[in-house]
Amino acid sequence: MKYQLLGKGLAVGGFAVMLSLVLTRISFLVDERAARQRDAVRSVQQSQAGAQTLVGPLLQRACSEEWDSEVGEGKERKRVVERRDFTLQAAPAELTVDSSLRSELRYRGLFKVNGYAGHFKLDASWASADAMKPRAEHVDGRLQCRPAVLWLGLSDVRGVREASATVAGKTRAVKPGTPNGELAQGFHVELPEDWPAASDSAALAAHVELELVGIARLALVPVGEATRWVTKSDWPHPSFGGRFLPTARDITDQGFDATWQVSALASAAPRQVLSGAKLCEPATALAEPGDETAYPAAVAAAAPECLDTLAVSFIDPVNPYVLSDRATKYGLLFVGLTFIAVALVEVLGRGRVRRVHPIQYALVGLALTLFFLLLLSLSEHLAFGIAYGIASAACVSLLGVYTAHMLGRRRDGITFGGAMALLYGLMYVLLQREQTALVIGSVGLFAAVAAVMWLTRGVDWYRMFDEALATAPTQAVPRAAAE
Repeated sequence: MKYQLLGKGLAVGGFAVMLSLVLTRISFLVDERAARQRDAVRSVQQSQAGAQTLVGPLLQRACSEEWDSEVGEGKERKRVVERRDFTLQAAPAELTVDSSLRSELRYRGLFKVNGYAGHFKLDASWASADAMKPRAEHVDGRLQCRPAVLWLGLSDVRGVREASATVAGKTRAVKPGTPNGELAQGFHVELPEDWPAASDSAALAAHVELELVGIARLALVPVGEATRWVTKSDWPHPSFGGRFLPTARDITDQGFDATWQVSALASAAPRQVLSGAKLCEPATALAEPGDETAYPAAVAAAAPECLDTLAVSFIDPVNPYVLSDRATKYGLLFVGLTFIAVALVEVLGRGRVRRVHPIQYALVGLALTLFFLLLLSLSEHLAFGIAYGIASAACVSLLGVYTAHMLGRRRDGITFGGAMALLYGLMYVLLQREQTALVIGSVGLFAAVAAVMWLTRGVDWYRMFDEALATAPTQAVPRAAAE
């Protein structure tokens, strides 16, 4: 055929398009498995507890004032009793939180959910009790108040295993719920009815201990005029978020220590809580894989309406679905580079190696695409590095053996297998080096193009194509037509 080379090129291109469709389907499968991972997180959250945010402790007291007033004119004039209800609130002058966290992993089938259990010690102090003393707005106003309440709000009260409170040196009974309408979940402690006395301006101190469990993320609202949070955990991969980063942190393979220090000069949280701001939940494990630490721009933009938080997320830096998705994005590039490598061997070894049929190109490309499916399936059962090693070793061995028989020389098979091993090694580096992946990938591609140009620098492409056409088998002419 005169157009044999053109037909071969079109066939290889068609197979490349088909393989890209296969890679797209594998990418959809990765997305599906990632969605099932998020479903597993939701399932654990529904049956245990979700991401936790602590607000408080704060003081609150419901009061009312009644006074007499006259309405109407002349004979219609009469005396009535009017009333106003109001709430007294006070944020602590100083708040110190000491927490110790230990990881508690949960599983739903193959899917792991990062959970934690923590012991919290919260020490809050108020400079005086004046903020809890009602003041009449009318000369003959009669004031009545319910007992003051010390309360602490939580985003998911199901995570409370145990709680205790000591106020003014006395242990108080802990009761469910809070008097705050925006932060109804939590618990509260009622103070004595006669506190504070009219002449009492003494400071107040409260100590709260709490056993709490949660999923993926822990946050604290810095409600004190000066807030200090010290936390320790055995989780080695924290991601700090919220509105403020730790002032000090130490991360090792055995866990992390972190300390936050925030004052009311930097955070509006004390005023936000007293004015009834909402607790806006940021994206956690329900976000896209690898995005557990996200603090949405919408939340940041709505700062006047949402409470400031200090936060830490318990993430997996080696998320198999994130890495599998990133690897699949390199799939078409892999197929293209491999086809170029096979064509290069065929061109440079012309006369010494067998010609490669388009179907053989397709089989090589199919083996490459199956690598990504193997990687996804194995990474659900094994550590990602081990899964990658097994999948790449299997594909390199298969391609090396097949290429040796395809080209007719064992040396070519070994060389091709070595080149594929180098390519898989480069992709593993790209997956691990997220910050430098672009520069490594671009340098690698430049090196590949440079190698092809150098190896083919002496090839006379016109002569090669002319020889291919000259040696192509011609169509036989029927005898009847010749006569």
